[in-house]
Amino acid sequence: MLSVPLLVLGYGCLFAFNVAAADLAVVEEIVAKCNGDIVTRGDLDRARRELIEALRAGGVVGAELEQQLTEREKNLLRDRIDQLILAQKAKDLNVNVDGEVSKQMNAIQSDSKIADPEKFQTYIKEQSGMSYEDFKQEMKTKFLTQRVIREEVTEHMSVKHEDLEKYYNEHKAEFVREEQIQLQEILISTVGKDAAAVAASEKKAKDLVARARKGERFAEMARDNSDSATAKNLGELTPYKKGVISKNLEDLVWNQPKGYITDPIQTPNGYLILRVEDHPKAGQAELTEVETQITEKLLAPRMDTAVREYLTKLRKEAFLEIKADYIDTGAANGKDTAWVDPAQLKPETVKKEEVISRVRHKRLLWTIPVPGTQTTTTSSSQ
Repeated sequence: MLSVPLLVLGYGCLFAFNVAAADLAVVEEIVAKCNGDIVTRGDLDRARRELIEALRAGGVVGAELEQQLTEREKNLLRDRIDQLILAQKAKDLNVNVDGEVSKQMNAIQSDSKIADPEKFQTYIKEQSGMSYEDFKQEMKTKFLTQRVIREEVTEHMSVKHEDLEKYYNEHKAEFVREEQIQLQEILISTVGKDAAAVAASEKKAKDLVARARKGERFAEMARDNSDSATAKNLGELTPYKKGVISKNLEDLVWNQPKGYITDPIQTPNGYLILRVEDHPKAGQAELTEVETQITEKLLAPRMDTAVREYLTKLRKEAFLEIKADYIDTGAANGKDTAWVDPAQLKPETVKKEEVISRVRHKRLLWTIPVPGTQTTTTSSSQ
């Protein structure tokens, strides 16, 4: 007799039910429902592990680790609900981040130097503890949440010009800089490609250089064509001081004017194209050069409050149910999120005789005249 495992959702748990063995086991506990999505105990456990790894990576250990973990793990459910409602809002706004996800996955695969798709999926599972599909979905959710916050919150915030000037004049020492170069990049990967594919990559890189030199926007070309992780940031690289990047690359760009675009540079990972976006010299930066930097500094204290207000608004509009043992530290005042269990479904026992009787009854129904369908036949003797 075959043993058929079934997954059944009920009472806030996913159950595995073995038909042959007639036994029941809890596979996963559901701790919250958010519109059409759920938060499971496994989601929170994974988030806790990631938090511990992040703290350790930052050098936090011992008693300090335990203290920070205690302070921050209470917000794990809040953060997960934040992600879900922002991802759902992204759908309402028709936000699409598939391109960013693909670019990021390509960059991870390029860095791992694993060309085989199946082996790469195994690598992702080993590194993240999630299936390949779940890992991609988590990445997509993060991109969606970032986009919604930017479009719905950040872009609606501003700083008055007089406040920028005031901060600049009071903190001029912060804007005395060393000479550095700001670059953008496009990488056409050749990892795992055969000779023909490498040649095609070289041709694509040369075509992109030609288009860029004719005036096509380099940032958009990087976003749409680059295989580097920087594609999602329009190809922008961190500013480099003299002697930081490899000498062969530095020699190609250091003394070039703003807007200069290199020929394709062959590297172990593919063909690299660099563009000089800016090359500020050493000395006092002008206000116009650091306005964005100052704006970010002045908005930072207001940002957390603005984001939390927006998330509270989304919570008020959402369907939320949370189990009594769990607390959403971002709960909206007055919002009822009490967990409601569905009515228990009980199996119904029916005897064989009752089934036969019901079938016979259905057959007899066919003999009952339907109103409006009777016809009168005239007897031949009349």
